[in-house]
Amino acid sequence: MRVSVIGSGYVGLVTGMGFVKLGNEVIFVDVDERKIEMINKAQPPIYEEGLEELMREFRGKYQATKDYRDAILNSDVTFIAVGTPSREDGSIDLTYIEQASREIGKALREKKEYHVVVVKSTVLPGTTENVVKPIIEEKSGKRAFEDFGLAMNPEFLREGVALRDFLNPDRIVIGVLDERTKNVLEELYAPINAPKLFTDIKTAEMIKYASNAFLATKISFANEIGNICKRLGIDSWKVFEGVGLDHRISPHFFRTGIGWGGSCFPKDVKALIRKAEEIGEDPIILKAVVEVNDRQPLKLIELLKKHVPELRGKTI
Repeated sequence: MRVSVIGSGYVGLVTGMGFVKLGNEVIFVDVDERKIEMINKAQPPIYEEGLEELMREFRGKYQATKDYRDAILNSDVTFIAVGTPSREDGSIDLTYIEQASREIGKALREKKEYHVVVVKSTVLPGTTENVVKPIIEEKSGKRAFEDFGLAMNPEFLREGVALRDFLNPDRIVIGVLDERTKNVLEELYAPINAPKLFTDIKTAEMIKYASNAFLATKISFANEIGNICKRLGIDSWKVFEGVGLDHRISPHFFRTGIGWGGSCFPKDVKALIRKAEEIGEDPIILKAVVEVNDRQPLKLIELLKKHVPELRGKTI
């Protein structure tokens, strides 16, 4: 199948190269000239295990461009994989999603064949149908689920092993409303042997947030128990080794430390809290998860002071 990927950052590049590995042809679309040049030279602009070797092996099966029109007219499926950063108040910034939707819509106006648009970026429930859909419809003059397909397909990639995660996932979640789009995505993902969960679009959007929020909760919970353990002279890692042996709980993400960070957990948990408040809910557990995490790095300083009482002027 011919696939185009809008945004060749971390998620976009790994997803696109994953599809190349599965036997598809891929066109990457980006605004960054440096990234485009590097991808066309088979040089990954990010480090990811196995990515450079894959890009060299399949050179000629993919290309990068700034031209939305060319990419969409020469592909069957388009994945939106642009960034969704946080605003200062914790809410999600959809600027890049809106830009991509406008450009896709303009290109689809010229296309006669049925084309499927898939949102891969992490967006709050309702975004695909209430933001992406109307923009594409307005710019293309076409109707979603009739003239073009629209779906949501969240990513669950871990940095460092993202390519492995793409090709051997725990599950593939696809939010879709029409049979034609479902068939296209079933065919595209057919080579991957993993449970495939088909839901409506809003449910697929929520699964991503619920997953990240739960993992963040698990870490904050481990840190809270760990802080109690330290005061009692108990090895918290041994505690969670024992707790993790319960098959209902599992040992993953039960490591005490200085908290969670990275590109996803902070923005996703804050965006979910903000959305909950907008609709009149008070997400007290999620707020506590963030509060524990914000305090946790200071616990490391307390622990250090216990062993090195005078820290002034020390280099660590």
